[in-house]
Amino acid sequence: MPDQQIIQFLVGSLIKILVIFVFLQVLLMMLAYGERRILGFIQMRLGPNRTGPFGLLQSLADGLKFIFKEDIIPTQVNRGLYILAPAVVTIPAFMALIIYPFGPTVPIPGAAFINATVHSLLGIDLNLTTMNLYVTNFNVGLLFVLAITGIGVYGIVLAGWASNSKYSLLGGLRSSAQLVSYELALSLSLIPVMMQSGSLDLVKITENQAGWFGLKWHIFNWGGTGFIAFFTYLISAIAETNRVPFDLPEAETELVAGFHTEYSAMKFLLFYLAEYTNMTTVSVLASVMFLGGWNGPGVAQLPILGLFYFLAKIFFFLFLYIWLRGTLPRFRYDQLMNFGWKFLMPVALLNIILSAIAGLFFA
Repeated sequence: MPDQQIIQFLVGSLIKILVIFVFLQVLLMMLAYGERRILGFIQMRLGPNRTGPFGLLQSLADGLKFIFKEDIIPTQVNRGLYILAPAVVTIPAFMALIIYPFGPTVPIPGAAFINATVHSLLGIDLNLTTMNLYVTNFNVGLLFVLAITGIGVYGIVLAGWASNSKYSLLGGLRSSAQLVSYELALSLSLIPVMMQSGSLDLVKITENQAGWFGLKWHIFNWGGTGFIAFFTYLISAIAETNRVPFDLPEAETELVAGFHTEYSAMKFLLFYLAEYTNMTTVSVLASVMFLGGWNGPGVAQLPILGLFYFLAKIFFFLFLYIWLRGTLPRFRYDQLMNFGWKFLMPVALLNIILSAIAGLFFA
């Protein structure tokens, strides 16, 4: 029996990893296309509309362009670190997704056929009937997410330093200061949620929001402190992903392209993928921590509905990213740092105290 359980776990994990990876690639293509079209609408222009019907194949064309483009490596770079940097940025962004609960336990469609096929081909009895919509789970899942996503800044700093370019180096240094500053505010903004749920387990945090017909979300709890925590998290998350109005490390108008100025072809594509993957990651975490995760009306009766609620919340945050990019101007660097240290940090710390007091009355 233990061997069978191990096989079930491995097979189930491999299937879910494959599904998440494929879904993420499709999502990133949709996001790249959707961002251009939405920005075009905001700015009263068309956006991509030539490659395929309505321009739908533009993201695929861009991907092929990066694959076949000449990979140029400047002669004076630190070659090892120059090549390593894109991987250091991209891999942690993908690894964070294995811990997120995308939905509750759901029945597997065609489970009997799958079990019979595996038994006839491999002689293994899987006995799979239901599946958890997450790859793995452990009781410090939130700490894992914060730790693994914090590694990405090293790749940006390495890219800037190893490129042997003043533009790239300045972009990397800006990024290290920015990400450290706003990562502190982001982490502090999550403490009230941990206090409300009493756990670092992302599944338990999600299940804690199952009341009120699936609408007992942390953003509404404890006399408004949940909303303040959500507000500080949202701003910090936008800064963490280097998006407008916090895209100082790239700052095309003054730094050419920031830390990835000297990169081309697939290496540049990895930085591009990492940015969009990080956008998805912080959107998923916001949904889990503040907006109930998979919870919503009717999930108790129809569990698969939770997956659609979860995806809808992710798309809402991704749309918000694009909306802000088409609306707000970029901060100056001194404004960026002052806002993080003199406003967000005090607000996040004060909100922890208010949450502790509110917990005595609303818990």
